[in-house]
Amino acid sequence: MDILVCIKQVPGTSKVEVDPVTGVLKREGIDSKMNPYDLFALETALRLKEKHGGVVKVISMGPPQAADVIKEAYMMGADEGVLLSDRKFAGADVLATSYTISQGIKAMGHIDLVLCGKQTTDGDTAQVGPEMAENLGIPHIANVLSIEEVKDNSMVVKMDMPNTIEISEIKFPCLLTVEKDIFQPRLPSYKKKLATKDREVKILSLKDFEDKNENRYGLNGSPTQVERIFPPEVNTDKEIWNGTGEELADKLTKKLKECKFI
Repeated sequence: MDILVCIKQVPGTSKVEVDPVTGVLKREGIDSKMNPYDLFALETALRLKEKHGGVVKVISMGPPQAADVIKEAYMMGADEGVLLSDRKFAGADVLATSYTISQGIKAMGHIDLVLCGKQTTDGDTAQVGPEMAENLGIPHIANVLSIEEVKDNSMVVKMDMPNTIEISEIKFPCLLTVEKDIFQPRLPSYKKKLATKDREVKILSLKDFEDKNENRYGLNGSPTQVERIFPPEVNTDKEIWNGTGEELADKLTKKLKECKFI
C-alpha cells in the first residue's frame, strides 16, 4: 500500500506578526513545529504500514525551511518526502492550497491512500483535505475515528458525524482526514534521525506540475479576500476576590452583567 500523509509546518508560538499589505502571517524567523493534528495522520499511516506493508510518503507545502517537518517525519518512520516550494505558491487560501497540493500528489505518481489531519492550528478551516480529494477526483471521508478493516481494494472506517457515529466502506484510492487520538503519536527516534540524516527531501515547484497556469496558485488563485487580520491582544489583567460563597456569587453575577456576558 502506498500511503501519503499531508503535513504542515505551523508557528510554534502565538506571537506571530501579520504582513499589513498582504494580510498573511510572517513565518520567517519564528519557531515552528509540525501541525499537531498531522501527527495523528502520520501515526495512522505508520501503523497501517506495520500491519499491512507498503510505503509511507509525506508531502508538505511551504518555504524551504518547511523541509524540517519532513525530516521530523523521517525520524518517526516515513520513507520518502516531498516539499512543494515556490514563490508563486505564497499567500494561498484554502482553495489554492488544496489545488497546489493535489497537483503535487499527481506529480508523485500512484498513491492508494492520502491521510490528513483534521485541521491545522494556524488556519483551523478543516477544508483543505476534502478539497484536495475533489481536485484529485477520489472519494473521501472526514472525521475518521478509527480504521475498522483493510481489504484488498477498500477499507472500512468509523466516522464521527454531527449526531451519530457511522461506519462506512471506501474504495482505494481515497482520502481520509483523521480525528485526534485515533492513535497516540510516537516520538521521533534518535536512531532514525542518524539513519536518515542524509535522506533527500525532494523539492517540487510549479515547473514540475502538469498544470502550470500561475492563476491557479498563490494569491492569484485565491478567491478569498482577507479584509483584515491581526494577532490577538494579550490581556493578563486579573482580579482576586475574597468573601463568602454568597458574596462571591453576587460579585461574579455583577461582573458578568458589567461585561455584558449575561
